[in-house]
Amino acid sequence: MINTIFDFIGNDSGEWKVTSTTTIKGNLIPTVSHLTKIASNLVPTTSGIWTLKGIVSNLRYTEKEEKDKLVAIQEDLGRPNATLAAFIPIRKSEAWWNLAQDERRKIMESKSQHTHTGMKYLPAIARKLFHSRDIGEPFDFLTWFEYAPNDADAFEELLYTLRKTEEWTYIDREIDIRMQKLVQ
Repeated sequence: MINTIFDFIGNDSGEWKVTSTTTIKGNLIPTVSHLTKIASNLVPTTSGIWTLKGIVSNLRYTEKEEKDKLVAIQEDLGRPNATLAAFIPIRKSEAWWNLAQDERRKIMESKSQHTHTGMKYLPAIARKLFHSRDIGEPFDFLTWFEYAPNDADAFEELLYTLRKTEEWTYIDREIDIRMQKLVQ
């Protein structure tokens, strides 16, 4: 069975060295020097300086044609050349969650073109979305990106493009944590 529940542990040691932490919007998160992502379960934990929990779930705003395109070109995490990463916890406002599913889909795809924009950067930038809202976590989504150093500018362009969309006006908390893979 493939594990779908993960803990993201911010601490003084770990698999990834934190190179920067930027609060884009909302409350700060305690600064850590390292971050580790491990398979877990739904039992609350107090590991590290902080721990955030997320679940890999279905693609909720993606239609079949979009999903087929994503699956065809998206690389998985853990590629040897992807030595840089970004961990971006996000919480959307109550105004977002008060919208109906079709209204959220319209904002994400028809207006903000979230999936279309992300596909432009595949397969160079790998990403995995972890859902947290339904398990009582402080963020709604935990997004993990991995990329090679020569794709760092493309990653910055991707974030810039997404952050200026209508969808991003519904975000009330966002932390941008950048990391470098430690050589083992």
